[in-house]
Amino acid sequence: MVRDALSLAFGALADPTRRAILSRLAKSQATVGELAEPFDMTMPAISNHLKVLERAGLIVREVDAQRRRCSLTPQGLTQARTYMSEVASFWDDSFGNLDALLARQESGQVEAEGEKADGSRSSTTRK
Repeated sequence: MVRDALSLAFGALADPTRRAILSRLAKSQATVGELAEPFDMTMPAISNHLKVLERAGLIVREVDAQRRRCSLTPQGLTQARTYMSEVASFWDDSFGNLDALLARQESGQVEAEGEKADGSRSSTTRK
């Protein structure tokens, strides 16, 4: 099954172990053994997590003599960041509109549904 880069990135980020690995790598590159230290799991399980992160383009693994060093890829989250920015923009705009409406309502400039700003009922009836 072929999956798009965005789905791979979000799938990789869905697991708390993988997010913890990314957080560790955000500080500096590390060997597979160093990444495995805080987790109570087998090396094959850690290796599987690293494969998921690598397949999603979030990390790279390089052979350094007998060690495998992992590091974040600069472009790894670019597409996910762009997507989240677009979605966040929608919510920011929506909350901004809601804030403005509530401010006008509090100042008495807007009538609530079926009720005037002073609390009396409007003459319009709803069916």
